[in-house]
Amino acid sequence: MAFLSLKDIAVAYHQKNYILQGLNLDIEKGELVSLLGPSGCGKTTTLRVVAGFIDPQEGNFILDGEDMTKVPVHKRNFGLVFQSYALFPHLTVKENIAFGLKLRKMDKAQMEAKINEVVEVCDLEGLTDRLPKQLSGGQRQRVALARALVIEPKLLLLDEPLSNLDAKLRIQMRVEIKRLQKKLGITTIFVTHDQEECFSISDKVAVMNNGVIEQYDTPENIYSRPKTEFVARFIGFENFFDLTKVQDHQYQNQNGEIMKVDNDGDLETCKGTIRPDDIEIVTSADKYDNMITGNVTVRTFLGKSYQYEVETPIGKLVVNGGNATVYKQGDTIQMHLPANKIVLV
Repeated sequence: MAFLSLKDIAVAYHQKNYILQGLNLDIEKGELVSLLGPSGCGKTTTLRVVAGFIDPQEGNFILDGEDMTKVPVHKRNFGLVFQSYALFPHLTVKENIAFGLKLRKMDKAQMEAKINEVVEVCDLEGLTDRLPKQLSGGQRQRVALARALVIEPKLLLLDEPLSNLDAKLRIQMRVEIKRLQKKLGITTIFVTHDQEECFSISDKVAVMNNGVIEQYDTPENIYSRPKTEFVARFIGFENFFDLTKVQDHQYQNQNGEIMKVDNDGDLETCKGTIRPDDIEIVTSADKYDNMITGNVTVRTFLGKSYQYEVETPIGKLVVNGGNATVYKQGDTIQMHLPANKIVLV
């Protein structure tokens, strides 16, 4: 049995506008799982159900064998870190960290020991007497993490915690979060819309769309083998073409040509998709299967490479090419779509 289970969760506003519908999710103890998706997909609502801020109309939330669905927020013993940090501006770093321990009426010596431990873990030595306004964004985020961790929560919930940081600091902090999470072995749910951030720190990822999880898998599998068109588009696949299965590993495209696909599927009709980086511009069609000829309609300079939009018999394809040979609008090019890079959705 999973450490955390959401079973058939439904959340609706005004009884009819469903934000979540029949949502199911299992998380093992010690895993860091990210909820990934665009704005409005239901990821923050899912986190709020787990935190206890929202009561679902249907379904159950089970944690470590206990039904937590109706347990009030203050009795859940979860650590929460928000986008805004939510630090008390009039309290020092140490006082902010101690806040949850004081609510639990912990004795002073034990409280001091726990604070010192989490200050060291979160690299906050020398900052404990400062106010939040005297800290950088990254330091404030570490204080918010320390305050959440010091209560030794059964679950850590992170809601877009890095959104307010600049790009360089975000990279540093996501490494820090992963380090802390693994060191402490704490089960964590991380909400984000940033796929790079999500893939870099997660054990598993739940890609959400319109209140349901479209795919729940490892970052590697989601990146290389998306299951649906939505997931594929969301993680950067740009080229889609209709296919009809002829036999195992062979599909007919809409131009009547047979395309070979290593990643076979059971559907008779489906879509093939391939990333722009995986399409090869070639000068000879003799050596390759899956050849498509098309005309360049748009060229975009990307710095280290060029990106081309190409009109072809199976629709528009986007392909990235190097600087060695540069094509211009109107040029005819031949493209090879490797069988091991085509994904069926």
